[in-house]
Amino acid sequence: MIGTSTAEYFFIRTCILFLHNIAPISILYSIQLLVAQFSHLPVYLERIPYPIQTWLIAEAVFFTTVFIPLRCALRNSPIHHSPMSAESRKKLFTSCCTNVPNPEKYLRRWLMVSEGEVIKRDNVKEFIRWSFFGPGYTWKQTLRNEEEVEAYTTEMEKLIGRKLLPGRMDVKNLGQLLNEAGGSQRSLLCLLKCIFVVDTIMYCKMVYHGFHFYRGSVSRFFTVFPFRPPTILTAYRSPARHLTYWHRRHTSKKRLPVLFIHGIGVGLYPYTGFLRDLNRELETGATHDDDGEVGIIALEIMPISSRITHPALAKEVMIHEIMEIMSYHGWSRFVLVSHSYGSVIASHLLKSDRAAPLIGPMVFIDPVAFLLHLPDVAYNFIAREPARANEYQLWYFGSKDIGVAHTLAKRFSWSDNIIWKEDLGIKDKENQQEGRNVTVVLGGKDLIVDTESVARYLMGSSEEESRSIGKETARAWKTRPWVGRGLELLWYEQLDHAQVFDLESTRRPICHPVKAGHKKLN
Repeated sequence: MIGTSTAEYFFIRTCILFLHNIAPISILYSIQLLVAQFSHLPVYLERIPYPIQTWLIAEAVFFTTVFIPLRCALRNSPIHHSPMSAESRKKLFTSCCTNVPNPEKYLRRWLMVSEGEVIKRDNVKEFIRWSFFGPGYTWKQTLRNEEEVEAYTTEMEKLIGRKLLPGRMDVKNLGQLLNEAGGSQRSLLCLLKCIFVVDTIMYCKMVYHGFHFYRGSVSRFFTVFPFRPPTILTAYRSPARHLTYWHRRHTSKKRLPVLFIHGIGVGLYPYTGFLRDLNRELETGATHDDDGEVGIIALEIMPISSRITHPALAKEVMIHEIMEIMSYHGWSRFVLVSHSYGSVIASHLLKSDRAAPLIGPMVFIDPVAFLLHLPDVAYNFIAREPARANEYQLWYFGSKDIGVAHTLAKRFSWSDNIIWKEDLGIKDKENQQEGRNVTVVLGGKDLIVDTESVARYLMGSSEEESRSIGKETARAWKTRPWVGRGLELLWYEQLDHAQVFDLESTRRPICHPVKAGHKKLN
């Protein structure tokens, strides 16, 4: 993630302006060219060099024959939502209400209501239907569950300490905007010159660092665009149908292998430095302990990697394919490391009866899955009007990517994706009970996640506690040393989302929890 300086602002705005206008300029040029050919009118742009003319025509053809049909198909695809039982809804609702720092702000942000407007009761009920009954609820379902919706609305009134006014405001809540999110056009130049080049560099780096690529079947080569010619050179084949990954073999008998799941962006390219550093740390441990190599598997999640490819996998399919990979390599237990959106997939694994027993220690880096019921992640990713350089980068190259937009609009169920502390199965520090060691890495200037709220929730520091004993004392977790037991936090006060991967000095401390987590729990 870039910074917020004036130079970076002008740089990112210039890039977006150029890339965003390639498609309309190409269309206009192609129309002018066609009109001139069939009407024998002069071609006013005939002085444009032939290579540029060819490129503009290719851009127009790509936009009209590939991108527009794809966008229409994705927009018309159904919303995937896992229905919950009444008991599960009640439990989830109670957990959410217990962990709302500011109830009034919570409702206003989700309902997209300004400070000067009054929240109406029907808007709250509409939000409850979307959030706890699913975005695809029908009128019949609404009537059948109206008593439950009414009970939740009454609880919300108790939470904010007043009665809601009757009626309804003509506004779309944040959840509805999330389900309607659509991607903007991506030029052929951006895909071929940026994504293809970045992907090739990543491939070379990973091979150089000792990783082997496990590709999909030859028939699936054409399901990912830009195409990935270097990947067909590998002799290794992924046992999963969709998931490809990078693998470092595991021969250690004393330590656990590592499964890494990346976040939204351009795939594994931003993480090559981290994976290299982690590889070196684990090799050092093998030398000292006279043990074999510690394996690493870094998954590739193509639908959130700025590619044109298959839609994001359903939760059950993703879990099944990851388990196929684990079984293929004989991993009976592993350290789970995830970044950003990867924490969503980690949540699915944690809640799976099949996958959870395989998960040992965990490291969450910039996780979005904690306190996902709060509106910050959805608002910052979908509804916020960008103003700074990093916000424009997130808006255009993140939330407006067609694969990411479809994943969030059609395949993102916050009730499935949220992680609570009790889901982690944390080792008890005092009683030494069985459980996991979990490390969470957060940045103080994260533009997506309300990291202060997440840290207070994880470390048990409330707003009331901060006021009573002083903010500095209540937030001692910011400077508390990492010891490697129970639930711990690594806090980077000056870092934005994903900036922890930029420098070796900030990457190294993350490697320590991963390395320390390799000893099998008794």
